[in-house]
Amino acid sequence: MMKLNTLKNTCPRKNRKRVGRGDGNNWGRTCGRGEKGQKSRSGYSRKSYFEGGQIPLFRRLPKRGFNHPANVEYTVINVKNLEKNFEDGERVTADILISKGMAGKNVINIKILGDGDISKALTIEATQFSASAKVKIEAAKGTCKLV
Repeated sequence: MMKLNTLKNTCPRKNRKRVGRGDGNNWGRTCGRGEKGQKSRSGYSRKSYFEGGQIPLFRRLPKRGFNHPANVEYTVINVKNLEKNFEDGERVTADILISKGMAGKNVINIKILGDGDISKALTIEATQFSASAKVKIEAAKGTCKLV
């Protein structure tokens, strides 16, 4: 039976270095910080990207690209993939597409494109439909719902 007083540390850790406790060890007086200067003072911290006053790397490199705030990214799914992965009369939503691995985990916008043929009557809920996809789905007696 295990008792609290018999527990042992299975991952022994090194004792911390106790600096400033006299000259009996190597870490008394200046505590390994050297003599004077900013780096010997308490509270000193230097930015990891500081290069001694030289123009830092992130400022030397040119700026590239632009993210337009109105840009909307879609996960595109073709009609032929819906034909392959769903049965006749099934409902297709974003959650179902994610669970079947046809869309990523954090998908918000889904657009259905018209590549391929479809013969099954599916109820499809998506953010957008291309014109050709809408025609093919409705020709197969399916429905297109905008979410």
